[in-house]
Parts: sequence; structure tokens; C-alpha cells
Amino acid sequence: MADIVEAAWRDIVTSAGEPSPSGGSPLLGPFTEMARVAYAEPQLRQLYPWTGMWQLHFSRCTEIRYTWDIPYIGTLRDGRYYVEGPSRSSPRIAVTDSAQAAVAMVLKRLPPNLRPAFVGSPEELAAHEKARDDRRDHTGWQRPRRG
Repeated sequence: MADIVEAAWRDIVTSAGEPSPSGGSPLLGPFTEMARVAYAEPQLRQLYPWTGMWQLHFSRCTEIRYTWDIPYIGTLRDGRYYVEGPSRSSPRIAVTDSAQAAVAMVLKRLPPNLRPAFVGSPEELAAHEKARDDRRDHTGWQRPRRG
């Protein structure tokens, strides 16, 4: 598991600093900084990173369709960052001048008892978590009620 997640991070962090053949974007510098700051955080580094539209997303599983339950960070043309999520329909959480502040906002909103990324799809992750929770129920351990 760690190899898949580490390889994805390594790809993002190393390729983020390389301009495209058509030239650099004004978003390249801020994105590179954001990726490096996020990678430096152990809690985020255990999640599967993926990118799109100059945004850095964090998934609790490694396969496409990824999870959408953790806020993500995007870059703005003026060099600032925004934090949104966890889904695209969620309102913007904040805009900030620093990658460190944006990463701190994500860290503050991580789910409790976060585990390393699950190797598989969101459906497989859900089945794994349900089976784990069912095993705990049979051992007398009481799950906290959500509500």
C-alpha cells in the first residue's frame, strides 16, 4: 500500500516543478509549493493524492472514483490558494496567501481516526470498513452513534 501512495506523491512533487512543453503557467509556482507543503505533512502523506485543474485532492483509497470526503486545495492566478470541499458542490472554505495556511485548513478538517489509504476502489473501501465495523460489533465493542 505505502508504495502506491508514495509513488503517487513522488510523481506529483517531482513533476509539479516541471513546466509543460508549451510553457509555464502562472499557477505552476504556487501549485509546486502547495504540493511540497502537503507532502511534508504525515497525515496527508498517508492519503492518495490526485490532481486536476491545478487542485490537489486527497483520497482514502487508491483507485479512480477516489473518495470525496476530504477538502482539497486549489491555486488561483494571483498566487493565492483556496480550500474547498470535500465535494465540488461544497462551498469554498477560505482563500489564503500561503500554502501552509491552506494545508493547515485541510488538516483541521480531516476525519477522525484517519487511516492510510486503502488499496482499492471507494466501493471496496466501504465494504472493508463495514466488515471491520461488523467485526467490532460482534466483539462487544459499541460503535458511536452518528447523528
